[in-house]
Amino acid sequence: MKLYFLPGACSIGIHALLAELGQPFEIEKAARSGTPEFEAYKQINPKGKVPALIRDDGSLLTEFPVIALYLARTHAARGLIPTDIEGEIRVMEMTEHLVFTVHMQGYTRVRRPEKFAPSESDHAAVKAFGLGIFQAGLDRAERQINGKDWLFDKMTIADFALFYLEHWSVVNGIGSLGPSCQAHHDRLWSKAEIRRAIESEALTSS
Repeated sequence: MKLYFLPGACSIGIHALLAELGQPFEIEKAARSGTPEFEAYKQINPKGKVPALIRDDGSLLTEFPVIALYLARTHAARGLIPTDIEGEIRVMEMTEHLVFTVHMQGYTRVRRPEKFAPSESDHAAVKAFGLGIFQAGLDRAERQINGKDWLFDKMTIADFALFYLEHWSVVNGIGSLGPSCQAHHDRLWSKAEIRRAIESEALTSS
């Protein structure tokens, strides 16, 4: 398998998940929009975004929740997605919320307000609105963990979606983590294989 990533992007969640699974995989830096290399990357992934996973049969998977679910299902012994329907839909519900609301509607407004308002005079309001969404998502996760190790009774793919949001908060100083989320982030970051994987992105990009 090969993971296409951008340093520090949401792909770090999938990168961490792959490292946790411990199976061989490659990584390759994707290209950002507006760079000369971007059109070449779109030949690999027409959506032009990350994460993107090339499976062993050469087929492409995109979208964080889909890639995470695929990895969980193909490594079923690790138990990263429940086998009962109620458990599965609750994990997927949380994963989708973290990715498509907390990240895309919240964090993206803070970091890229021009995507939501062309006028610079509106950017401060856009950022404030986005920060509210982002912080509300972190607070919801805080209440759900509530002193446990993970979002649910055991580690699931939802924890890797939360991890990249927590990591953004830690690294970029956006939003604030409660004690349960801080401990959750540190629990995953303290795993040597995950930390090495994320730190390797900078080396691959240099």
